Amino acid sequence: MKIVPNNIIPFPGFLAINLFGVLFVRKARVGKITEVTINHESIHTAQMKELLYVGFYIIYFFEWLFNLVFHTKEAYERISFEREAYQYEKDFEYLKTRKHYAQWDKTITKR
Repeated sequence: MKIVPNNIIPFPGFLAINLFGVLFVRKARVGKITEVTINHESIHTAQMKELLYVGFYIIYFFEWLFNLVFHTKEAYERISFEREAYQYEKDFEYLKTRKHYAQWDKTITKR
């Protein structure tokens, strides 16, 4: 995964943001990127690819918005893409066996 250190994105308070499979990290926080973080973001990249990138961002936004309205304090944690990525971020073999659209698998637990 390509990592781009910069002084602009992500917004302060966030470690990194994955945009179209490229990980943007603030220069001051590059040292905090771990293999677990890279695996988490690689899971998001797999999700993006199968939803043709734009579909991922549209669904992600609407899931977050829906959750913000109905589950205010847990909006981010309830996003299906995040639940999958957090559940498997420490399983470095997961992407080798991951099934398509696994973010909607009912066996994925809430974070």
